[in-house]
Amino acid sequence: MNTVIFGSFATGSAGARHASFPGQQQGNTMRRNAELLDAIQTYFDALYTCDLALFDRIFHPACSLFDADEGKITVDPIADYRAVIAKRVSPASRGQDREDDIILIDWLAEKAATVKVRLRIHANIFIDHLCFARGDEGWRIVAKVWHLESVRA
Repeated sequence: MNTVIFGSFATGSAGARHASFPGQQQGNTMRRNAELLDAIQTYFDALYTCDLALFDRIFHPACSLFDADEGKITVDPIADYRAVIAKRVSPASRGQDREDDIILIDWLAEKAATVKVRLRIHANIFIDHLCFARGDEGWRIVAKVWHLESVRA
């Protein structure tokens, strides 16, 4: 995974850069970053394997998906997207190589971040903006704006 994290930076012992917030201990910052990176990986894994247990763990039940590729804003509730995933032949079952990258993480607050990712699902290359919020159940996607960047032949 390639990661670019925007925000105030604290350099860890390995030279890694981590966003930090005033009054926050570096250990807490690193743990928070690791938890969000784990959540992003869960998102990638859920879509690559079409695993509904992972899907339900990462998406908040009130999440909606948005796109404007056809010139108008389309909004899909998470239940509709879940039904699509349930019927989809997974890229994993076809032996497709993984292509998922984190483009940026923009920390809004300690428990809120927007993440821009690129991933391949079959021939489609998507750019997703994922709004994450951290509650009692951990990091969850509360909104997703997606764009079909390209289609491979």
